[in-house]
Amino acid sequence: MRIVVAGSGGLIGQALLPVLRDGGHQVLRLVRRPAQTSDEATWDPALGRLDPEVLDGADAVIDLAGASFGPATRERRREFLSSRVRTAGLLARTIRRLDAPPSVMLQASATGAYGDRGDDVLTEAEPFGSTYLADVVRRWETAAEPAAESCRLVLLRSGIVLSPTGGALRAVLPLVRAGLGARLGSGRQFWSWITLADEVRAIEHLLRADVHGPVNLVAGATRNAEMVATLASTLRRPAALAVPAAPLRLVLGPFAEELFGSTRAEPAALRASGFRFSHPDIESAARWIRACL
Repeated sequence: MRIVVAGSGGLIGQALLPVLRDGGHQVLRLVRRPAQTSDEATWDPALGRLDPEVLDGADAVIDLAGASFGPATRERRREFLSSRVRTAGLLARTIRRLDAPPSVMLQASATGAYGDRGDDVLTEAEPFGSTYLADVVRRWETAAEPAAESCRLVLLRSGIVLSPTGGALRAVLPLVRAGLGARLGSGRQFWSWITLADEVRAIEHLLRADVHGPVNLVAGATRNAEMVATLASTLRRPAALAVPAAPLRLVLGPFAEELFGSTRAEPAALRASGFRFSHPDIESAARWIRACL
């Protein structure tokens, strides 16, 4: 397949591109600077600039772009939302106008769509929640909807992506390895998660699977305290500490929902499509992380 990828410089993109190329796919990266190689094309989502010829005739478009979490300043919150809505919207509108549109657009999204839902099991049929992050996801996915008029649109509602080199564990793992593993707050909140290896495999699977609409990219959901304890046990370290919620909520503002909110997402659509996880439980995920260190 000829695949155009936006947001290839992030954690998922950097892991995905070698897998796609090893699979025989031709990958074209969208970059915000002047293109330097034949596998790059310049675009500017902030100014709405994208040459339609870059997408015309492509077999697939994968959009992984979006600014990361951080201290909840007004500027960071604005960029967090606009970086997602601008990129998804520009790609979707361009696809809708093409004479030869791609057969599929895989659009990054998040299980934050469901909000803080306690112990409720959440499939893709659940409505949006009422939290800040749920509203961001709603706007994000709405921006991508025009693409569905011309191709199969898949909304990749990723949970917390577990990786030994980045993502949610970037700050956690060094503490766990030092014997300072700690639950966050009560630790009873469910974290919906998937290993980076399975995230990449699932994205590649969805390029061809007969699936459209939202797809929960999670292997399962584990309470925060259990996840930290399992990681620590696998690394043969203690994990008896706790991080109070108040200081992090003060710094992260609404972004703290990702850490302290409870989202128990179920990968119903992914399983129904025939996908099988390499790391279906937190124990196998922890062993994989240990093997990668």
